[in-house]
Amino acid sequence: MTDTTVVEELLNDRTYHIEFNGHLSNHVKHAVVALNGLGATPEQIKAYYESYAELTTYGYGLEPPRVSKYVITEENWREHLGERSSFSAYCDFFDRREKELGTEEVLRRYVPELLPGWVGAFTHATIHLGWAIDAGNRWMTVEGLAYMAFSYVSCHPERAEGKGEGTEGEQAVDSLLRIAGAWEDDRDALQNWVRELVGDTAVGIAEGIHPELARSGLQYRIARLLGAGHPLIHRTPAWIDDQDAEESWEQLYYVVSLLYLAVPGDFVLLHLITSLHAMEQIAGKLPEDRRKHVVKCFWIGMLCVIFSGADFPERKKLAGLHAAFRGAVDADVPEIWEQDWRLTVLRAFEEDEEHNPKLVYVMRRVWERTGRRSVFRAAGTQFTVTPGLPPSFEQPPTE
Repeated sequence: MTDTTVVEELLNDRTYHIEFNGHLSNHVKHAVVALNGLGATPEQIKAYYESYAELTTYGYGLEPPRVSKYVITEENWREHLGERSSFSAYCDFFDRREKELGTEEVLRRYVPELLPGWVGAFTHATIHLGWAIDAGNRWMTVEGLAYMAFSYVSCHPERAEGKGEGTEGEQAVDSLLRIAGAWEDDRDALQNWVRELVGDTAVGIAEGIHPELARSGLQYRIARLLGAGHPLIHRTPAWIDDQDAEESWEQLYYVVSLLYLAVPGDFVLLHLITSLHAMEQIAGKLPEDRRKHVVKCFWIGMLCVIFSGADFPERKKLAGLHAAFRGAVDADVPEIWEQDWRLTVLRAFEEDEEHNPKLVYVMRRVWERTGRRSVFRAAGTQFTVTPGLPPSFEQPPTE
């Protein structure tokens, strides 16, 4: 930690709502964790926080807390999941429960029920919780639990029960390549299916999707995929059950890095990297027998996110990247690679788009712990830009 006092003060701040301009997520505390982990000075971190609060890269400032519609209690907390109301009241509820039970027990008790909704708010609620656990901050953890309840949209892991497919010794990358091949074999039909599914927002709203997600576009498409599912999404690979969760995390980091390198700088795919870090942190707080379920939820949600764009990275390109990086390690002349990371970190410090320091923070950690695998250094250099907002933003928020 560069300066515990500054970081803790910022992570404990309650000045702003968790979202702004309707459903846009307040990412500023994620940036604090990343910048701190990369070695930014307290002055840099505080300046970034204040600048983001005043004007985000979307062109809007953060907003004050909203008045809650309900009082959340142990008896009714499940009733309002995903209603996008009463965030402050959910914070009050989890704050009380944490004081009564302690952080570890609150996570063990409530996270398993919240996990199916991990993709809600385009994974940012899960990022908020997982990065809070990483930082060891109590209040941000409370906010993360509240945000997961507030934004809950289930990925329906119950549809994936039973022994999955795949040959003995198959890994996550093999499953990825198989799905990429299946998509290419049936590309036209799959694209038409997705486009028809997401084309009429009135249908989705009638089936229970919150109107504010229709204004989003991306979150609406993801919610429709989460609700509809598909055999390619819910046909759980055997490796999820056959190996320890710890093995799965490393394989999944490799998979999401290949996906990101296949479409460098892709804003959507980048979120699979930062949310995977969050899911791993969350799983570490659960009993060992629940951790494979976290892996399963991530796999299902990851595929829903990719499918929602009505496309899939080309199998040939993914296979080529896999061939290039599967055994590549930055083994020789370590000072060169440290210098390379130092320059990447300095670039990240200059970024207004907070997803970039988050990317660097995660990729450098994984690079270090996996024996300096080159794929993670390569992915960590591919910065993104803030996407333009869709025409739906010309209309005011529904909330």
